[in-house]
Amino acid sequence: MKKKRNEAAIMQPFRQAGVLPAAALAVTGLAAAGCAQANAKQEKPNVILIYIDDMGYSDISAFGGNYTPTPNIDRIGQEGIQFNQYYTACPISSPSRVGVTTGMYPTKWGITTFLNDRRANYNNKSNDYLRPEAPTLARSMKAAGYATGHFGKWHMGGGRDVKDMPQIPEYGFDEYSSTWESPDPDPLLTASNWIWSDQDSIKRWERTEYFVDKTLDFLKRHKGQPCYVDLWPDDMHTPYVPSQEAYEKSGKGGFWEKEVNFTPVLAELDRQIGRLLDGLEELGIADNTIIIFTSDNGPNPSYKNGRTAGLRGQKGTLYEGGIRLPFMVRWPAKIKAGQVNNETVLCSIDLFPTICALAGVEPQTGEYELDGLDFSKTFLGKQDTKRKSPMFWEFGQHFVGKPLPGNAYQTRSPNICMRDGDWKLLVNYDGTMTELYNLADDKYETTNVAEKYPEITGKMKKQAIEWYNDSFRKHAGELTEPQPKQKNKK
Repeated sequence: MKKKRNEAAIMQPFRQAGVLPAAALAVTGLAAAGCAQANAKQEKPNVILIYIDDMGYSDISAFGGNYTPTPNIDRIGQEGIQFNQYYTACPISSPSRVGVTTGMYPTKWGITTFLNDRRANYNNKSNDYLRPEAPTLARSMKAAGYATGHFGKWHMGGGRDVKDMPQIPEYGFDEYSSTWESPDPDPLLTASNWIWSDQDSIKRWERTEYFVDKTLDFLKRHKGQPCYVDLWPDDMHTPYVPSQEAYEKSGKGGFWEKEVNFTPVLAELDRQIGRLLDGLEELGIADNTIIIFTSDNGPNPSYKNGRTAGLRGQKGTLYEGGIRLPFMVRWPAKIKAGQVNNETVLCSIDLFPTICALAGVEPQTGEYELDGLDFSKTFLGKQDTKRKSPMFWEFGQHFVGKPLPGNAYQTRSPNICMRDGDWKLLVNYDGTMTELYNLADDKYETTNVAEKYPEITGKMKKQAIEWYNDSFRKHAGELTEPQPKQKNKK
């Protein structure tokens, strides 16, 4: 019965782009020209960006995980290249997704933490959604003739009491299916006014399968035309509900965050990635499809940093456990199998320019300058490029000055971070809590050497705070306080 229900679900209409605003219409002429050649032999590669939710650095076997074997996910690196120094642009969902979407530091667009209701967003000095004028990778790919699809979590605007957000097609996507935290949730996934419920047609434990089905169907229907797809599952975000049996056994919530449920959810994610890889082979498009696998941010819970390979911190911190993530790229036609890169320091903001370069696409950035760098030659394994400029992060300005958590594994970091070579500095925007680490000697960030190296500390601290002052909400527009709803007078 399960198979029949999912087959019926896959036949449900996709959300498709209708009448688009001027910002999105600017690319349709170019896209139409590219689509006219779709029936010719496809030369440009397909691109699938797999963006897992809350996956720790060492969840999977390839990065030292021992929770459950993950042979299918590991294949991506084994049949391509694995990078061991990759970072997300922010250690929490919404800004991380903005960073990979725009190729820019998310703080510039005023997305400072996970998007919540209007009052919480305002209190966190955050916009309610990513402004549609921001450059997006999907819009650039669409302009070059790509069919574009987004299947999975969105969390860049929509949900709760936010109703005036732009629709997903305004960011460059032809088709989409998304969850509750989006402008237009898939009704099969959202029977209630919450992220999930036991009344959803597609159950929590079936979601990744559903999104993989959507991805393969999209690729099948656009065969012959290059495709760009966001495959952004809910896994490995809590709650961990691996099956109907586990749901009932847990008392409908008793131990959803426990390792006993985490492990089978990870195993099912791996199985679904295997279905994706097999599906590409069956479609005959595996060789010319770039698969990029990573996560939005570090884990929560971390199981006492077991999910971070012992790296300090977790989701919501700028320590390594919150921002250093697994990262693998496979492209059989171009990338030699079995490569491991331990030297190159990458960031999610690099994916926009790098994917464009790999696909031969001109980035459409308008008046904005990308913060990310092109590492296409490094992705192809041609060189272990050393990053020539520092990286910066901002998260947690709303926590500055507040008491630290009591749980040692839910530590809080300063709200600004900078990495330059092997040196990593953390500091609050007001100059407090200065920390300096040399990651070549101390990747676990156990020894603060700020006082030992005052010149390095002083230089990096000044540079980091200046970056923050220049970048925070730079393109976000005015922050408007939400007004309470007026009660109807009787």
